[in-house]
Amino acid sequence: MPKGYAIFTEKVHDQAALDAYSRLALPTVSAAGGKVIVAGPPAGLIEGNWHGDRTVIIEFESVEAAREWYNSAQYQAVISQRHAAADSNAMIIGGFELPGRSSA
Repeated sequence: MPKGYAIFTEKVHDQAALDAYSRLALPTVSAAGGKVIVAGPPAGLIEGNWHGDRTVIIEFESVEAAREWYNSAQYQAVISQRHAAADSNAMIIGGFELPGRSSA
């Protein structure tokens, strides 16, 4: 089963408020077995258009685990703080597996 990733692009309006949100959100990520693997500004656009000035990628054991975290009461209790601090796009996506191979 491939890993699951929650990916956020954010146009930050209030850095102090986003920092406060992060202090509350990070424990929910850890409690769900997630790990932040990317958090910061783009290093340089190489094609097309990109939303925002910050990208965050959180790795989970599976897509289902990522969805469970996002929909958890603990995370939903703080999500409005991110919405107030930044315009965000968010998605959950499965990690890549070579066709015909299992991750067992």
